[in-house]
Amino acid sequence: MTAWTTRDIPKQDGRTFVVTGANSGLGAVAARALGAAGARVVLACRNVAAGEAVAREIGPAAQVRRLDLADLASVREFAAGVDEVDVLVNNAGVMAVPLRRTADGFEMQIGTNHLGHFALTDLLLERVTDRVVTMSSIMHRIGRIDLEDLNWEYRRYDRWLAYGQSKLANLLFTQELQRRLAERQSPVVAVAAHPGYSSTNLQSHTESIQDLFLGVANRLVGQSAQTGALPLLYAATAPGVEPGGYYGPGGLFEMRGSPERVESNSRSHDEAVARGLWELSAKLCAPAG
Repeated sequence: MTAWTTRDIPKQDGRTFVVTGANSGLGAVAARALGAAGARVVLACRNVAAGEAVAREIGPAAQVRRLDLADLASVREFAAGVDEVDVLVNNAGVMAVPLRRTADGFEMQIGTNHLGHFALTDLLLERVTDRVVTMSSIMHRIGRIDLEDLNWEYRRYDRWLAYGQSKLANLLFTQELQRRLAERQSPVVAVAAHPGYSSTNLQSHTESIQDLFLGVANRLVGQSAQTGALPLLYAATAPGVEPGGYYGPGGLFEMRGSPERVESNSRSHDEAVARGLWELSAKLCAPAG
């Protein structure tokens, strides 16, 4: 897997990818690379105008559909308009934002990063033919799942711990989804990825002085979005990915470098918590009534 790049993406002619958050950052890079490999790409974006700009770069094989992961009504509307999809790429996310709520009352980070993608995957799974790829983060290591207060209604809110919880949830979701797919003997596989420390606009939305420090870190430490998207692209396209596997940069502390199989922490492999999170997520995402 040494020095794997976009040149190693197999031809994707005739295959359809749904990429959430494809209007900017890692999602836009991934969408362009998939389009260049011949794929039909559905850019699932809250910012449709920005998504259309990316789609024009890709060409006629790309289309933009509105998707707001912070609104389950939007998720259901989007899913209703999707036919068969080979690969679902759960990429979109928010990071370290102030305490606010989604349209359904969820804490914004767990609501967008996990629950929105949980609902989307559930609605599309019978139409997925190959794999479900979900973006996590090295910050999953600071996360802990509180099944009694997933939405920070009783705890004192901490933006970074909330982000860590949402990224840990992405990994637990991947593990539990893979177990359920295997039980059904489904050919579909669930895999996860992380981008290391990549310079994107994700670091500019904390709405605090931290934006300044993160901007400096982007310049000094961060790798490019083009390199940061490689683990996601590897997980989405490479033959022989490991079911339930986790892919990230192979460099020091997984901060940068070429994609390879990496290890997540022990909390991400807690089957009891994964089952509990799945059951709670299904309850929270169920249509009212």
